[in-house]
Amino acid sequence: MIADYFRIAVKGIRNKGVRSMLTMIGIFIGIAAVVSLISLGQGLQNAVNQQFEMVGANVILVMPGAGLESYGMAGSKLTEHDLDLVKKVRGIDLAGGVIVKTAKLEFGDEIKYNYVIGFPTDESQEIFLNAQGIKTESGQEKFKPTDNYKIAVGYRIGHGDFFAKEVKVGDNLMINDKKFRVAAIIGKIGNRQDDSQSYIPMDTAKELFNDDSYSMLFARSKGGFDTEKVADDVKEKIRKDRGLKKGEEDFSVQSYEQIRESLNTVLNIVQAFLVGIAAISLFVGGVGIMNTMYTSVLERTKEIGVMKAIGARNSDVMLIFLIESGILGMVGGSIGCAIGIGFSKTVEFIAVNQLGTELLKADASPELILGALGFSFIVGCLSGVLPARQASQLKPVDALRYE
Repeated sequence: MIADYFRIAVKGIRNKGVRSMLTMIGIFIGIAAVVSLISLGQGLQNAVNQQFEMVGANVILVMPGAGLESYGMAGSKLTEHDLDLVKKVRGIDLAGGVIVKTAKLEFGDEIKYNYVIGFPTDESQEIFLNAQGIKTESGQEKFKPTDNYKIAVGYRIGHGDFFAKEVKVGDNLMINDKKFRVAAIIGKIGNRQDDSQSYIPMDTAKELFNDDSYSMLFARSKGGFDTEKVADDVKEKIRKDRGLKKGEEDFSVQSYEQIRESLNTVLNIVQAFLVGIAAISLFVGGVGIMNTMYTSVLERTKEIGVMKAIGARNSDVMLIFLIESGILGMVGGSIGCAIGIGFSKTVEFIAVNQLGTELLKADASPELILGALGFSFIVGCLSGVLPARQASQLKPVDALRYE
């Protein structure tokens, strides 16, 4: 019986031809938008979480001003005294700092400007390298305190995507008119900016930029300690040392876990907002299905009368029209899923090949596809409820007389 219902419903959709396709446009546009936005958002979220998992949950950051937006920027300063305070906090295993400056880079006849980072050469170097996802592709793996005026260059610099020529290990590179010897090429991090940066020893950075302040401090808590509690202790110690009241800090202290939770919250809100906008298309598509189904009921009034005259019940007629509207939604959803996945994969391709970032990857999970298809089917069915109910309540005599 159900198979017959589906056969009649499919026949009705085929008979409407172009009208059926136009009806599905609203559905597949909405589903395409939802699938592409959610898959890209989920892919970005997965990439962010993966980066944080590489670092570990026991890393603490101390930044000047409000936080990450102040990283490497002018504002309140972090000094060697602040770093010593952090090291003395109970539960801190290792701590270090970095200097981030914009500098003039000269190679051959080319001059460019980009970030140069001064990083520690003691044991805390390990925390920084892990936090940034830095791995040496060629050359010296780690820097020693005696490695003055040596430099490790980012992936793009070492592969000819920054300067016209590739910068190789052993080459000389000028930074702010000072000669540096290239000691290492950094492997691809996946972010265009990160892959264009250069790294020099901390003591050399302080001398080159004539600045002893840090752009950021980082620390690692010991095993068995609550990292968030340790972060709070760090914040309290620096605040008391500076004579500041609670809530008036000119610096910020956060654990990597707190930063990850904040980023995930922001990503979820943005994603929900965009999906909400895309859902408007689904509403429009639902109205389109309802309008088409009402027209179908009018066109097939005599057919409904014949079915009822030979024994079809109200529930049979209603189910036929509900299946028809559901199929419209389902087919529209299938097309939308295909378009959405294609769009998100195109964005991923552009991000990787043109923008040089591997953070923006599409993650079209089976749950997402099945959910989108199920939702489009439900939208179709709900849109067909009123027209189907109208069709089921037609009296056989009136339906057969309809012209």
